[in-house]
Amino acid sequence: MITTSPSPPRPTRKLRPLAATITAAALTAGILAPGTATAETTEPWIQQQLSTMSLEEKVGQLFVTYVYGDSSDTTDPGDIASNQSWLGVDNGDELIETYRPGGVIYFAWSNNLNDPEQIAGLSNGLQEAALAQPDGVPLLISTDQEHGVVTRFGPPATQFPGSMALGSTGSTIGAELAGYIAGQELRAVGINQNFAPIADVNVNPSNPVIGVRAFSSDPQLTADMTAAQVTGYQHHGGVTATAKHFPGHGNTDQDSHDELPSIPHTYDEWLEIDAPPFEAAMDAGIDSIMTAHIQFPALDASMDPATLSKPIMTDLLREQMGFDGLIVTDSLAMAGVRELYSDAEIPVRAIEAGVDMLLMPPDLDLAYNAVLDAVDEGRLTEARIDESVERILTVKADRGIMDEPFVDSDRIDRVVGTWLHLAAAQALSNRSITLVKNDGPLPLSSQSGDILVTGAHTGVVNGLAEQATNRGVTAEALPSGANPDDAAIADVVAAAATHDATVMVTSNAQANPGQVALADALIDAGVTVIAVSVNVPYDVADMTEVDDYLAVYSTTAPSIKATASVMFGEVNPSGSLPVMIPVAGQPDEVLYELGHGLNYA
Repeated sequence: MITTSPSPPRPTRKLRPLAATITAAALTAGILAPGTATAETTEPWIQQQLSTMSLEEKVGQLFVTYVYGDSSDTTDPGDIASNQSWLGVDNGDELIETYRPGGVIYFAWSNNLNDPEQIAGLSNGLQEAALAQPDGVPLLISTDQEHGVVTRFGPPATQFPGSMALGSTGSTIGAELAGYIAGQELRAVGINQNFAPIADVNVNPSNPVIGVRAFSSDPQLTADMTAAQVTGYQHHGGVTATAKHFPGHGNTDQDSHDELPSIPHTYDEWLEIDAPPFEAAMDAGIDSIMTAHIQFPALDASMDPATLSKPIMTDLLREQMGFDGLIVTDSLAMAGVRELYSDAEIPVRAIEAGVDMLLMPPDLDLAYNAVLDAVDEGRLTEARIDESVERILTVKADRGIMDEPFVDSDRIDRVVGTWLHLAAAQALSNRSITLVKNDGPLPLSSQSGDILVTGAHTGVVNGLAEQATNRGVTAEALPSGANPDDAAIADVVAAAATHDATVMVTSNAQANPGQVALADALIDAGVTVIAVSVNVPYDVADMTEVDDYLAVYSTTAPSIKATASVMFGEVNPSGSLPVMIPVAGQPDEVLYELGHGLNYA
């Protein structure tokens, strides 16, 4: 018998025993993050810093940039060439001496994130360089560790399945636990600011940039999960959390990396849909909020990007919502913010709008000098610069970076990727799998016959085939590619004819019509199809005739293992759809309700 739970997922306090076990172990091992400082201890330091810093040093604090290299004093010719090309310096040490930036952001492609010991060494080197300057201000060191599709710090760091998967569990304690563990592991390698969680409400199934990065299409569920993650990251994990992307990037079918999207919501719709998660983040004590490079006509009729909009950043976020924390831009190299103004004009307008930190300008020297020139010309005042610098220093003090800027590499193995952390990630992944449709052979067993595993994402296809083989099933892996052509489809259909069932992995089929064509061809050939969606769960709308459909939301190793455990009945599926799935081509017609989820009786 199959049962269904049609009501929307409501936040729960599941996983408390596991959370308590991890917290107790962390306390015993002495690896909890540094505590937050008090106003009595931080205010004198902040005012002393402000009083001694030059204008140039203050303006440097407004910038967050990347720098190539696996160490602050890298001598690698490739890193030096890249740094010279875009920064005019050899390495991170020279970057800090030249510009005194307030923060540095890490990426794998800039050779910053190779292994935990290397990351910790890089962090310590950069902090040493920052403290060696006359002003001696430690750095905010950041990355985007959203988990799921946006993961910067890979294994051996604990890999969680991402926001929408967490949303499908409905567990606020699970979201808090994931933030706590991720925060601990980031802080252990010297990363003290995380550009997460995503507070956007993904109400548009065609959203190309948020999608599975969001917790839900339900504002309240998104708000509850966002607040839980803020608590996990900041109060337990010890890193600054950053809710993004204000005022809300959930209802668009355009990507702000490539163009300037416009949000069609009215002001009342913004209040009902977009605002609650940011309000919840503020209520939870969020340190920082990231801007969105979007137009929001109902909030600013000038059609300036929100990042550059005083009505949105100051009148709405600062004054109406009462946020006095740190406002940081999304990357200033993105097309969405560069469509209307020059690269020299953008940083000045952002500060005028009310922003504090300027992330990744495409030309740091140009942006830095543009802000200095704006002060010299009277367009910006030094008092306005001081406001932002004071907020930046406050975060650095409140998160303990002032007192403990360095990390102890000897602690890394006691924090990063521990068995308790990995167990938590697996438990959350197990709870996230959503059984959307079950008209076919699920759950499988060792007697289910031969299985073909095909579809998008080679790693998942191979991983599921391996998991099936480990359970005594004869399984063949035949990846089709993300958007298979007619020849690839014909090969899969021919192979499927020699197997008893076919597991088809899907990933964003709406943008890859070859996946839909493959599903149709298999169904037309009379093949039993078990579809497994590893991205947004909307694929089922274009594949309504598949026999079974699992929404996984993730391609992480724990998610692959959890999928196999659900497919073979070792784990009873308990996830619920955190988004409503509309009928294909009919956005107002519901195919599967928010909260829908089946389980094995």
